[in-house]
Formats: sequence, structure tokens, C-alpha cells
Amino acid sequence: MSANHTTLNSLSNKNTTKSNINNQPTPQASVNWILKLTIGLIGMFAFLQVYSVQSILPVLMLDFSATEVQVGMLVGATVMAVAIMSPFLGMLSDAIGRKSFIVGALAFLTVPTAMISVSSSVGWLEFWRFMQGLSVPGITVVTIAYVGEEFEGKAVTDLMAYYVSGTVLGGFMGRFILGHLHEWVGWRTGYQVMAGITALGALWVARTLPVSRCFVANPNLRSSLQTLAEHMTNRYVVTACLLGACVLFSLVGCFTFINLHLAATPYELTTGQLANIFAVYLLGVVITPLSAKLLQRFGSARTIMVAVTLSMLGVLLTKVTPLWGIILGLAIMSSGVFITQSATISYIAVNVKKGRSLASGLYYMSYYAGGSIGAWLCGLAYAKGQWTLTVWLLLAVQVLALLMASFGMIKTPKK
Repeated sequence: MSANHTTLNSLSNKNTTKSNINNQPTPQASVNWILKLTIGLIGMFAFLQVYSVQSILPVLMLDFSATEVQVGMLVGATVMAVAIMSPFLGMLSDAIGRKSFIVGALAFLTVPTAMISVSSSVGWLEFWRFMQGLSVPGITVVTIAYVGEEFEGKAVTDLMAYYVSGTVLGGFMGRFILGHLHEWVGWRTGYQVMAGITALGALWVARTLPVSRCFVANPNLRSSLQTLAEHMTNRYVVTACLLGACVLFSLVGCFTFINLHLAATPYELTTGQLANIFAVYLLGVVITPLSAKLLQRFGSARTIMVAVTLSMLGVLLTKVTPLWGIILGLAIMSSGVFITQSATISYIAVNVKKGRSLASGLYYMSYYAGGSIGAWLCGLAYAKGQWTLTVWLLLAVQVLALLMASFGMIKTPKK
């Protein structure tokens, strides 16, 4: 048995013994399909809005006479807000609770989504996109903490896989729905529809997500700050954070500016056709649950190294001229990214036992900071050298991710 699994079993046994002594509920080792569905839907609704704007970027450039960097930051504004709020909402959730945070964040997300429809300038669009991002950590960070507390062993890996599959589906559905809604009723009405969909998601989660059984409130700010300091020097957390930054840098940079590339000559795709391109995301819904088996067999580091290499090959393929070759490249690239993300957050869930919500918050802060930087730097690269220079920048960042996985990630030591 690997060192990872040996230590995990040891920690699980210790936690179980301690829970029994204190008459506290023990984490569950199995889950039903309703919970898997709900966790997947939480991931979907969290990411339904984050990247939806990507499919209409060429239209927004025309409507507001915007530059490549300006429309790129419509994506970057949301991920920047997520980066800023992730550690703070993690600390707040550690003090207050889990389910109420998740449901409340979903409900709040409907407000800026609806307000986007009345934006009169790029500045207002960017403001409401930023406001959307403020609510996302209340969903993402807290959900990871909830799963880590309420479940153990294989149940954690399974639920994380469903969660990431949900985020993949949400990323696709946001782009797909808005792209086609624009062609039917315009992007402003489209965002009103998206707000309604999100409200329905909040109601579903409120009714089906079980309340926390194992959560123990930690309202002590000094204790939270001490835990934060420990995480900042925890190799598991630091490595995962750096990998996360590279992952979203690549994903945001690639899937934001490929739209401008495909909307230009010789492809000249419409918003509906660009939305259809994002169907490659659906591969992640299938591939991500399978990554749980790869993790159990090969461990996080090896799985990530293979996944990043796969992603690099996909980015290179987008340089070919035929549209089918670009689509194939995007499918391969995104699949590698989704496996990497699933492996990285599982790495945190398994190896970090104290202040899980805060650790998740730090991860998402780095993850989305990487995405925001990716939107900005890739915008500059695209403005200067079009898609060719953007590809080389993406490859450079993925090489960094490969080095981190190779030399930064460590197995849980035996005890």
C-alpha cells in the first residue's frame, strides 16, 4: 500500500477513535446518488456564470468598441474577485458553518447576473462581473471543506470527482447557453435568463444538501490567523496553490482568446458556433470521474505530470489551420486541465486536516489569481502577436506546472 493510503487510513482511524470518545458524529464512508448529484450541481451553478461571457466577447468588442485587453478583463474581473475573497470566506465559514454559506452565496449570485443585462459600458460590465466573482468562493471553498469534513476515504475522492465534473459542466453550459441566447434574444435578455437558472439552483441545494454533522465552529480569529500562518509554510498547500495558478492561467488564457482567433478570418464563427466549440468541455464530465481511479493507482504527482503533458500537446494542436484540428486540440488541452484540477484539490482534501476551509480558500485565491493574470497577460500577447504568441505564453506556464508537479509534490510520509 502506498504511503498516501497508509497515512490516510491511519488518520481516519485516529479521527474515528477521537470522534467516538467525544460522542461526535464520524465522517461517512459512503454516499448516495442524490448527494453525488447535488454536489455536482453545486459545482455546475458555481461556474455557470464565471466564464459565460467568453462566447460573446467578439460581440462585446463591437457593442462597446472595446480592445482585446478590455474584453479579456471581463473574464479577469470575475476571477480576480474570487481570488480576493477566497481566503476570507474560508475563515468566515470556519466560524459560522457550511450549508448556509453555500445556499446564501448561490442566492446572492443571481443579483449581479441580472444587473449585467442593464450595463451601459464596459466599466459597468466589469463591475458586475467582479460582483459575480465575490459570491463564488462562498460556494467553491465551502463545498470542498464540507466534503472533507463530512466524508472520508473513497467517498471524498468520489465526491470531489463529481464536484469537478459539475464545474466542467457549468463552464460549458454558461458559454453554450449564453452564446445561443444571444442569437435568439440578445445577450442582455440572456443574462436575465441565467439569473433565473441560478435562483433555481439555490432552491435545489437548499432542499437537498444535508446539514453538516461533523462541523465544529472555530470563531477565534487568532486561531484562524495561526492556521493561516501554518498553511503558508505547508508544502502540500503551497505546491497545490502554485499548481492551481498555472492551471487556471492556461484555461482562461486559452479559452478566452481562442474566441477572438476563431471569430476572425478565415473562420469567422458566430456566437452560436463559438458556443458549440465549448462542447469539448463535456469530455471533462466523463474524464474527471475517471481521474479518481488514476489518483488511487498512481498518486497525485504522477497523474498531474501526465495530465499537464497532455494539456501541452493540446495547446500545440490549436496552431494547426483546419478547424477540426483546433477543436481536437482544445478537447485534449481541457481534458488535461480538468484531470490536473481534480488531482490538485484531492491532494489538499487528503493531506490537509486542519483548517480545511482556509486551505481551500488559499488554493482558490492562487487558482483565480492565476486566471486573472492569464486573462491580462494573454490579452497583451494576443494584441501583440495574435494566437501564435498566446500559444507560446501558455506553453511556458504549463512547463512551470510540470516542474512543480515533478519536484514540488510529495507523498504523505509514513507514520
